[in-house]
Amino acid sequence: MISTTITVPNKAGLHARAAAKLVATASRFKSQIQLGTDERMVDAKSILSLMLLAAPLGSVLQLVLDGADEQAALEAIRLLIDQRFGED
Repeated sequence: MISTTITVPNKAGLHARAAAKLVATASRFKSQIQLGTDERMVDAKSILSLMLLAAPLGSVLQLVLDGADEQAALEAIRLLIDQRFGED
């Protein structure tokens, strides 16, 4: 299991388009992938769940990955975030 934090980097936060890109990336992997805060962790493969986080620019979220391909999933998600979900 891998647990790390990420910071939402794009101006619009984790809005529908960014959430859809995150879901598409996370869904390529078999590992369980969760994202959220101490109060609420959600399935990163569910766009509705991600939208309910309502994470604006600068939000610090916990990312938890568990499974055989967790390292590859982490690298893909970090790349997506580093590229600001293809925005900005």
